[in-house]
Amino acid sequence: MKYTELKKDIFQGDRRVYLFEGEDAYFLGHAEEQVKAAFLTMPELNYASFDGASLKGKAMADLVTAMSVCPFMADKRIIRVGEFYPTDAEYDKYLKPAFENCPETTILMIVNRGAGKGAALKRKKCITYVDCSRADEDTVTRWVYATLKRAGVASDVQACRNVAAYCLCDMSRVEGETKKLIEYGASPVTAAVVDELVYKDADYRVYEMTDAIAARNHSRFISICAELTRRSSDRNMVVSALHKYFKNLLVISTSDVGTARLAEALKMPEFAVKRSADRARAIGRERLKYYVDSLYAFSARMRSGRLTADGAFYSSLAAVLFG
Repeated sequence: MKYTELKKDIFQGDRRVYLFEGEDAYFLGHAEEQVKAAFLTMPELNYASFDGASLKGKAMADLVTAMSVCPFMADKRIIRVGEFYPTDAEYDKYLKPAFENCPETTILMIVNRGAGKGAALKRKKCITYVDCSRADEDTVTRWVYATLKRAGVASDVQACRNVAAYCLCDMSRVEGETKKLIEYGASPVTAAVVDELVYKDADYRVYEMTDAIAARNHSRFISICAELTRRSSDRNMVVSALHKYFKNLLVISTSDVGTARLAEALKMPEFAVKRSADRARAIGRERLKYYVDSLYAFSARMRSGRLTADGAFYSSLAAVLFG
């Protein structure tokens, strides 16, 4: 299930074993807190936490033993394991019987930032998988709108959509920026207010910069590039960011796999892959290939000492603008 479905699922009762998996720290943390708020009492006695990296081989017996311990003066005991990636052999030998016969008084939460290597835990029938990857832009936009509304702050859809876009749908950042808007006290929150108050993620600024290239808006490209170099004295950061962006566009434009698989492979939200596909079509494959080859060459020459950092930076700008 998606993270957004967890609250409704909890109302129907607990699950024995949860797997919270995804890169969004906000979803991961709040998924844990929802389960604990619903089922945990006296946490000092009925809550245990394990580091998954330390549970190897026979050490997994410690986790199995903890699962069999009865709660103290409570209905449930909750056990958390972070970053836990057992192999198929370890799962079958040490964990399968315990997971499939988890006591009714025990709730096990496995919290993983990534899929990792090992057994495909989310495919086990005894494990409830909760997808905590980044939400799409529409979902985040609705969250921002609803959060502002609950705080008595009016807003328009475009303003909320901009918050989602500027934060790249990273809910930890979205939450912080939304709180900032509430504390600012402006109502309604408009796109102009969001532009003034919400910090744009550096990756989003790179997206805007390359979007200006696709639109042949050279003055905007130079303006954003200057802003990024003011924030960081490392001009090679801009060259590397441009190279990475154009490389992703080239991969997206030449790939025949679906959006979901591309998003997973490139570690990008699906909405960003869809937007990037539009930008790739606007720029064209031949220009993209030229950008990727040129920027890589300038960066390589800089690293080998054949170009200064400034030389690589200005050569890259010239290639993008006039190549």
